[in-house]
Amino acid sequence: MTSDFATPAVTEPVPTEAPVLWYRDPISCLQSTFASVLARAGMNPLVALGAGWEFLYVPDDVRSEEFYYPCRHEGDLGRSLFPHHDVSSSWWCPADPDDPLRELREAMAEGRLVIAAVDNFFLPFRPAFGDVHAAHLIVVHGLDERRGLVHVSDAMPPAFQGPIPLDDFLNSWGSANPQDRQDAFFSDSEISRRCLSVSVGAVGGGGTDPGPEQLARWLRANLERFEAPGTVAGLGGLAGLDGFLGELTFRARAGEVRALQELYPFGWGMQAQAALHGELLRDRGAAWRSPALAGAGRAVESVAHAWTPLRITAAHGLDDPAATADDLRRHAGVLRWRYTEAIESVRRALDEL
Repeated sequence: MTSDFATPAVTEPVPTEAPVLWYRDPISCLQSTFASVLARAGMNPLVALGAGWEFLYVPDDVRSEEFYYPCRHEGDLGRSLFPHHDVSSSWWCPADPDDPLRELREAMAEGRLVIAAVDNFFLPFRPAFGDVHAAHLIVVHGLDERRGLVHVSDAMPPAFQGPIPLDDFLNSWGSANPQDRQDAFFSDSEISRRCLSVSVGAVGGGGTDPGPEQLARWLRANLERFEAPGTVAGLGGLAGLDGFLGELTFRARAGEVRALQELYPFGWGMQAQAALHGELLRDRGAAWRSPALAGAGRAVESVAHAWTPLRITAAHGLDDPAATADDLRRHAGVLRWRYTEAIESVRRALDEL
C-alpha cells in the first residue's frame, strides 16, 4: 500500500526537538507515549502516571490494541489515566482525506507532539516489520515533506527515535490492521489514521514532586475507588475485581476463546498501572525515609507481578480455554490476595504520612 493523495503545498522542514524516551517494564506504548508528552510539558512522568491506582473493567469494551485502557471518562484516556492531574486527551482523524497531513503539519509548526496510532507491520524500526500486524502508538515530533520523512519517537524496546519514510508512516497510520494469526491480541483492529491530542494544564499540584500531604490525598482517593462498587458501565473496585475474575474462570471453563483474548490487552493496563504506582511509592518511601511507604510500594508492585501468570496462561490457552480454567482460577486467587495485601499496606503507610 502506498500513498495516493496529492499534497497541496510542500512545506519546509520543521525543526523539532526529540521528546524524552521514557520506559518502564511492564508498561505499554500507552504509558510511554503519554510520558513523552508530559515530560515535554514539564511534568514528572512517574509522578503523573503513578499517582492513580484502581481496578476497572468495562464489559464488551476491550479492543485488540496494545494501548487499550478502560476509561472511567468515556473517550478521554488522559482523564482516565491521570485522575489526580489536569490532563485530558481526545482522539481525532484527518478532516480532509485528500490532505491527511494537514493537522500534523499544523501541530509540528506549533511545536506540539502528536500521539499516532499505527500498525507495526509497516514500521521499519519495529521487529514486526513486514511480518506481524499489531496496533501500536508512537509519538510524531517532526515532518519533512520535501525529503518525504516523518520524525517519530518510540520508547518501547527496541527504542527508536528518528526519521522514517513518509510512505511507511502513511501505510502504518492508515492500515486496516487485519486479523493476524501471529498476534491474536493486537491485530484485527483498524487504525483509521487515529491520533491523540493531549492537553496538559498548569504543572503543579504534585505534577513534579508531591509532598506527603499531597500523596496522602491521592492514596485516600485511590482507596475509596477500591471500596466503591464501580461505575454505571463497568465493574470497579475489589467487588468488580471479584466479579471479573469469577466471570473469567466461568467463561474459560465454558470454552469461550474471547474471554482469554480480552484478558491479555485488558490486563496490561491494570498491570502497568500497578507497577508505576508501586514504583512511585517506593521512590517516595526512600526519599522520605518511610519504611511503611516503601513497603507499600513493593506490595503494589507484587500486584503487577501477579498479573503476569494470569495473562500468559490466557495467551497460551486459546486453543483449549476449558483446559486452562483451573490454572486461571489459581492465578486469579493469587492476584486477588496480592490486591488485598497491597491495599492494607497502603492503609498502614498513610499513618506515616
